[in-house]
Amino acid sequence: MKQFFKFMFASMVGFLLTFLVLLFITFGIIAGLSSRDTVDIKEKSVLHLTLNTEIVDRGGANPFESFDFMSMSPRKALGLNDLLRGIEKAREDEKIEGIYLDLSIVPAGWSTLGEIRRALEDFRSSGKFIISYGETYMQRAYYLGSVADEVYLHPEGVIDFSGLNSELVFLKNMLDKLGIDPQVIRQGEYKSAGEPFFREDMSEENREQVLSYISSIWNNILADIAGSRGMGIDHLNNIADNLYTRNAGLAIEWDMIDGIAHRDEIYSVLRQRLGLEDDEEPELVTFSKYEDAPLPESMIKPRSRNKVAVVYASGNIISGEGSERIIGSERISLALREARKDESVKAIVFRINSPGGSALASDVILREVVLAAREKPVVASMGDVAASGGYYIACGADWIVANPSTITGSIGVFGMIPNMQEFFNEKLGITFDNVKTNELADIGSISRPLTAAERGIIEESIEQVYDTFIRHVSEGRDIPVNIVDEIGRGRVWSGSEARQNGLIDEFGGLERAIEKAVELAELEDYRVVDYPERKDFLTQLLEDFGGVQERMVERKLGPAYRYYKQMNDVRDMTGILTRLPYDIYLD
Repeated sequence: MKQFFKFMFASMVGFLLTFLVLLFITFGIIAGLSSRDTVDIKEKSVLHLTLNTEIVDRGGANPFESFDFMSMSPRKALGLNDLLRGIEKAREDEKIEGIYLDLSIVPAGWSTLGEIRRALEDFRSSGKFIISYGETYMQRAYYLGSVADEVYLHPEGVIDFSGLNSELVFLKNMLDKLGIDPQVIRQGEYKSAGEPFFREDMSEENREQVLSYISSIWNNILADIAGSRGMGIDHLNNIADNLYTRNAGLAIEWDMIDGIAHRDEIYSVLRQRLGLEDDEEPELVTFSKYEDAPLPESMIKPRSRNKVAVVYASGNIISGEGSERIIGSERISLALREARKDESVKAIVFRINSPGGSALASDVILREVVLAAREKPVVASMGDVAASGGYYIACGADWIVANPSTITGSIGVFGMIPNMQEFFNEKLGITFDNVKTNELADIGSISRPLTAAERGIIEESIEQVYDTFIRHVSEGRDIPVNIVDEIGRGRVWSGSEARQNGLIDEFGGLERAIEKAVELAELEDYRVVDYPERKDFLTQLLEDFGGVQERMVERKLGPAYRYYKQMNDVRDMTGILTRLPYDIYLD
């Protein structure tokens, strides 16, 4: 009995301490988020953009999305939607004279960068200036910075400008050593989803498609830089081939920058642009501060009863609830259904950023897209990636908008049921035995290899899902099934390629998708509302504690986190999936 009370007391103390820590953090976050006042912007101010935090489609009310557990302070995640609106606000704000891009590493996909770049180009078209400076420029940062009127580099800085590289991780040898047979079944010769598990290198089909889409994306990048810098694409490829940006001297010699400067000298450039005296300091306004500045009068409009709903769907597609970074079929279907049934919502923009996932969950979401499109205009807006299941849920929209650098297509299906018999028996000394009432009662067991009958059943199911997939695309895109099959076969396309083969309708980002929805709905006035609805603070707080450990691992591993994540995701790759063949990173 004494032991019982001892353990009970210890548990109560542990719970109390946990509760107090939780309460402390909660009040700290609330204080940090609520202590922000309206900001008064001074004349001749410059918007200071660093963009050194991850950029997500939808900026967050999520207090832990970028919470710094080392300093125990909240750091608001940067949403692309907020950033685009902020740049537009700065363009209209008479007190903002220009933008200072302070760049080095910009953790965002190429499609996202393209959207930001177009917003910056629009800002420049108003007659305001953009100055870019970097102590060093990684390739993505330079792509963004090249839009500026003047680009500067630190005297000891370098520019990483060497082209795109897609390096895949193959796990076959590791699985062989562990005694694990992945048992991958796929539909489509380009659906190379299983290759990392049963090959040591790329198949010819995979090599062909990867080279095709990264070349397409690279050509889009070069075209944008060439247009801003006034140089030819051949000239830029020559620079990349020889890495003529490996020091500041070469970078200016090859016209990649306009000047070499220390950071304090950039303030002199800003003074000249602003017409300030040498002893006057430029008024720099951070983006987080500028978000709290009032809207310019030109952007203040009467509150319209007409709504355009933007439904955000980001991450892998799964059945169930999901979260801000995981597309749950229940959560997203509910959001689409609510937007459809709300009579004040006149059009829907479905913003998708997903490599795919569960075939069943994708079909559940597509059903709601189709139902919505029967009642009001639905425009799909593709982010960095909307492929496989990500394309599946988009194909029922009335119109599809994507960026030239969007990764899409991958219309194919695969299934994987690992056979871990040797691993359990030979490596761990674990054996299994079972009793069953029917022949297929244990189908899908990972403790033994698939039988011929089981493999046949799974192949039949995968073919059925693939046939359903291409039929949905055929109906949604008004393309004959046989043509969809030719475009499909699991092949991945860039946005540029997808427009040529009819998988998308036009180039553009989120803002263009909203404009198209307004056109289709024939609206003269409207306001944008975001879906799914945010959860209350306490619910979000409790849910987000579950991901704290994962974010700490990500921070600790840095660039190596993606390899950890890929290996960790293997456990979720069972059953029939409509997913990209692998996680794509273009360095």
